[in-house]
Amino acid sequence: MIAAAEATFSKTLSVAPEHPLAHAYLGIVQIHSSRAVQGIAECERALALDPNLTMAHAGIAVGKLFSGRAEETEAHVNEAFRLSPRDKSAYWWLTLAGMAKFSMGKDEEAVAWLRRAIETNRNHPMTHFYLAAALAHLGRMNEAQAAGQAGLALNPSFTITRYRPGRPSDNPTYVSQRVIDGMRKAGVPEG
Repeated sequence: MIAAAEATFSKTLSVAPEHPLAHAYLGIVQIHSSRAVQGIAECERALALDPNLTMAHAGIAVGKLFSGRAEETEAHVNEAFRLSPRDKSAYWWLTLAGMAKFSMGKDEEAVAWLRRAIETNRNHPMTHFYLAAALAHLGRMNEAQAAGQAGLALNPSFTITRYRPGRPSDNPTYVSQRVIDGMRKAGVPEG
């Protein structure tokens, strides 16, 4: 499916090389297939063509998180919010900022961002699981277990074993054992 999407966007760009959305979509596909550097470059190209393209700002935020540059994520999330404060993807942007804070070991800040994400959209199970991991690392086990249970209520088949191969990046800085350890501490099923 990723190869087909990439082929479609590449074909679009061969016909319309200045199409900002095609650059942004291609960048997002590359980011989600462990090519964050290329994907960030495509999203930057999209922004050069349309500086108000929130999707490209969010794509860069994802790419920076996935490539181990978590400290650069929040600025891009904030720019996406500035451009589109009521965007339907806002919950995901908040989740990204929370995961960036978590990956930097700033667990209290991660919890704040992740709670905001859940307030924006309670139906995204991964946000609950990430919140459970951050709370577990803070030693707030009752809250961590409740967050894990909320995630399982939305996705009852979720397990840590299934999460491992489905991670969107193989970068060791992003693929933190802390997430898995936190989920485990919070009582998320192993598999």
